[in-house]
Amino acid sequence: MSMRTPLGRVLGLGSARSGTEDFWLQRVTAVANVVLTLAGLFLVISLTGRSYPAVKQILGSPLVAVVMMLFVVANVLHMKIGVQIVIEDYVHDHKQKVTLVILNNFFAWAVAIACIFAILKISFGV
Repeated sequence: MSMRTPLGRVLGLGSARSGTEDFWLQRVTAVANVVLTLAGLFLVISLTGRSYPAVKQILGSPLVAVVMMLFVVANVLHMKIGVQIVIEDYVHDHKQKVTLVILNNFFAWAVAIACIFAILKISFGV
């Protein structure tokens, strides 16, 4: 027996109003992570044995920078959703839950911004 309201059934939303969206977004980021991780491994393997200036030049390429930033964004989003699900499922105190979800969001943003800053710094040669 389903405990969802008729509107919830029509919209495909669970009791938290975002479960389906998070579920699909986590699956999409997982698939993206597989593709982007393979691209990253290919990049790292191809850089093995090259000189520092050659590595810096390749990492400064706009295409490589975009792929690296996509890798960061997909992984950080996947991490944020996964940790948020764990918090929502296993933390029962409302104040702790809200605090941890907020800290999780701040941490995810901080990691993403730091990584993207580093990638852009390498890409622009600063």
